[in-house]
Amino acid sequence: MINTKTFYEYLGSKEIEFFTGVPDSLLKDICAYITDNTSEKKHIIAANEGNAIALAAGYHMATGKVPMVYMQNSGIGNAVNPLLSLTDQEVYNIPILLMIGWRGETKDEPQHVKQGKVTTDLLDAMQIPYLILDIDEDIAKKQIDEAVKIIKETNKAFAIIIRKGTFEKYNIKQKIKTEYKLSREQAIKIIVDNISDNELIVSTTGKTSRELFEYREELSQKHNSDFLTVGSMGHASQIALGIALSKPNRKIICIDGDGAVLMHMGGFAIIGTQQPKNFLHIVVNNGAHESVGGQPTVAFNIDIPKIAEANNYKFVKRVSTENELNNALKQVDSYPALIEIMTMVGARENLGRPTIKPVDNKKDFMQNLASE
Repeated sequence: MINTKTFYEYLGSKEIEFFTGVPDSLLKDICAYITDNTSEKKHIIAANEGNAIALAAGYHMATGKVPMVYMQNSGIGNAVNPLLSLTDQEVYNIPILLMIGWRGETKDEPQHVKQGKVTTDLLDAMQIPYLILDIDEDIAKKQIDEAVKIIKETNKAFAIIIRKGTFEKYNIKQKIKTEYKLSREQAIKIIVDNISDNELIVSTTGKTSRELFEYREELSQKHNSDFLTVGSMGHASQIALGIALSKPNRKIICIDGDGAVLMHMGGFAIIGTQQPKNFLHIVVNNGAHESVGGQPTVAFNIDIPKIAEANNYKFVKRVSTENELNNALKQVDSYPALIEIMTMVGARENLGRPTIKPVDNKKDFMQNLASE
């Protein structure tokens, strides 16, 4: 395996010293090292991967240097537009070193399997040269040499693909510290305990959907009232909106996350403009991309309820305790509504994953929707 310090310093020797992207579990160790050892102006955790490409392009134009953009392979979708219409050789010809975590290359969760199969095909289709980083440090250094050489000769983007287990373990030192006592799992339990059998939940990707699934199991309840958005980060609110507009007599609750909200914040404007009278948007804010290594988001530095209010949500509330959440759920009297729940970072070590296939979850959920 590659030592994170060695890798980081070798990039520095090649004058690669600006980093941006969206964290990935396969990259969590190198991203943690970057976070601990790079200034805030030279390491920006972006809202989404497309934004990261644009940030990198701006950096290059201002400095003439090569930036690095990191992402999970699922993030390639967000990056396609700027990679083809901004940095491509036939447009502005801007050099970028991409570092892409290869989820789904081997046995993985359902949402990663297809992406794993087509990762290299997507890069081929975009005519972006790539290599798979070797776990031997000496070989990896030669690969970086070759990548930088091609980038500087062509001004093109070049991708290094990272397999699981490439980097040695590194624990981030910049831990997110809060005074909040409520956990995300506790918040989810409170939400479930406060809703009726006729109400439906759309939960965001990551540990949120996993914790929701396990609480239903604990209660011996069916899962057909929940759509578990195991992939498609940032899109749960629009899935929920599509359902809410089509089923106006069913209350739809979207349990979202701060990282997901930031990724596609324009969804607030669409929800506010459509004015669904049955839509409750709950944002669980722990200030972190917890599922992929605990890298920080900027969500503690912004006012999500005010943003929702500015986008014509009719009820907004921020809570941070069990009592406040219980009261807020009872106080909602106009829609669309938003409750932001401030929570601590952390999850059970034995947290499992849904044991039903995504397609079966969809079928059961649709049958519930049709039963109106």
